[in-house]
Amino acid sequence: MSKSIYIFGFHSIESLLNTNPESVLKVFIQTGRKDIRVNNLNEILSDLKIPFSEVDKNDLDRIAKGEAHQGVISEVILPPLLTEDALLSSIESSSEKPLILILDSIQDPRNLGACLRSANAAGVSHVIINKDGSAPINALVHKTSAGAINSLQIFHVTNLSRTIKSIQEKGIWVIGLDGDSSSKIYDVNLSDSTAIVMGTEGKGIRQLIKKTCDQLVTIPMSGNIESLNVSVATGIALFESKRQRESG
Repeated sequence: MSKSIYIFGFHSIESLLNTNPESVLKVFIQTGRKDIRVNNLNEILSDLKIPFSEVDKNDLDRIAKGEAHQGVISEVILPPLLTEDALLSSIESSSEKPLILILDSIQDPRNLGACLRSANAAGVSHVIINKDGSAPINALVHKTSAGAINSLQIFHVTNLSRTIKSIQEKGIWVIGLDGDSSSKIYDVNLSDSTAIVMGTEGKGIRQLIKKTCDQLVTIPMSGNIESLNVSVATGIALFESKRQRESG
């Protein structure tokens, strides 16, 4: 059964109403708000027949638990988190070359959300997240992803190394981002069926996962910064794949 969470603020609800209005269960609006943005939101909700009601600010503050809500809180359904079996079936039935994002133990919910946002924008077909050691998909992840969660196929797996071996057997080339690699990401083929592995903040990909990858690559950098934020690096890697696929 799909679970629901509360998301906060105008941008989050407006994004969902544009992309996945069916995921919005109900909306709570601060009592007394009569400005243009609220009026427009009321009209959209009425047109879509999504229930909404006025709620006292103190009650909104209690639901938000310290998060900025701008006077608007929405209860939304999270898409079901899919299993490894569903992943393999989806890859087998795909008529196009999959572009898979594998996130190894991303623990910061903002980074996880930003990675998912980039995945959606780059046309990723599947996202794989390990259950243990990763941030849970919550309101903060949802907000940072700008609603991308509801447009992605996200698979939670218990054994990431085993899952990687399983997708390799399906013809997926698995590339890990590693700052110590001598191979540059711009010199490898990302236009075929590919999975890109991104590691946790600071430590990168775990050693066992590195050994399971077919190839390790780095993003070449100038200056004196040792590494990029994982969500920035994810965006660079995914859009390099998108560039190659569209120019091939």
